[in-house]
Amino acid sequence: MLVKIDGIENKEFGKNKNLFLSFLKDNVHSGKVDAQVEVFKAVDVQKDSFHWIMSTFDTDRDFEKVDPKGWQLKNYLANPVVLWSHDYTIPAIGYAQNVKAENFLEGDIVFNDKEFDEFGWSIGQRVKCGALRCGSVGFRVDEVEFIDNKEMDCDLIYRKQELLEFSICCVPANPFAKVQPEKSLKIERIIQEASFFEKLQSGLARA
Repeated sequence: MLVKIDGIENKEFGKNKNLFLSFLKDNVHSGKVDAQVEVFKAVDVQKDSFHWIMSTFDTDRDFEKVDPKGWQLKNYLANPVVLWSHDYTIPAIGYAQNVKAENFLEGDIVFNDKEFDEFGWSIGQRVKCGALRCGSVGFRVDEVEFIDNKEMDCDLIYRKQELLEFSICCVPANPFAKVQPEKSLKIERIIQEASFFEKLQSGLARA
């Protein structure tokens, strides 16, 4: 947890909830907090997870497009494997979470622990240091639109497709399918009412 008081970070409050609670007690009058108190929490709850743009609607190196509205995710969500370079002969090096397809296909990639999969873990370390940044989708095609217009920069568009797996790779077909910079902290709530104070106090009492 990160806490700012009147726009200034207080590191001690982040380390000591009881100290933060004492501050609130001294600064709450008639249910209102006198100071501007902002509470921040990291967006990524797992330190070894990486947010990834898995596929976009851009024309790839094969002169093809994949329609983000056509992704069928039901089966993949039941088995969200992450592979190394589309290699089905070795075990998955990790798994995906929070996979969704709106303007593009995206998700959070979690790599295996070193204790049981040193190779998968090493790929995650390469991603962490920036040596690997790209990924590639493996999918089953259901519907395709062929493009005859010479002014278009693609030959076909995959309109409906089932996601089978996502792979980390060195050179993807889609150069835009890559890991995103670590997400910054965001404001979880601004404390203005006694209800937050009461909930926090209750939670600390149980701790």
